[in-house]
Amino acid sequence: MPAWVALSAAIAFEIAGTTFMKMSDGFARLWPSIGLFVCYALSFVGLTLALKRIDVGVAYAIWSGVGTAAIAAIGMVMFGEPFSVARVLWIGVIIVGVVGLQMTSV
Repeated sequence: MPAWVALSAAIAFEIAGTTFMKMSDGFARLWPSIGLFVCYALSFVGLTLALKRIDVGVAYAIWSGVGTAAIAAIGMVMFGEPFSVARVLWIGVIIVGVVGLQMTSV
């Protein structure tokens, strides 16, 4: 599996796992609780496979940065968390930082 495909899958599973975490209501709901463990396990598998070809600093920054930005957006859209221009600006800063790190590591 190509490293960037593995990293993309890891990010998708991390986002799904965190969304399930919110939906689990502190492990009070069974299926979202199971979903969060399954998704996080698959996320770590994907990240581990990606690390075979991508530098750990770059891969982890992309995995965590994209996941953080996506979850912040999902929180605002799906869970009614406060929306503000400042939040969107700081999400943009996360994305710029991840892209900058990738560009300087080539």
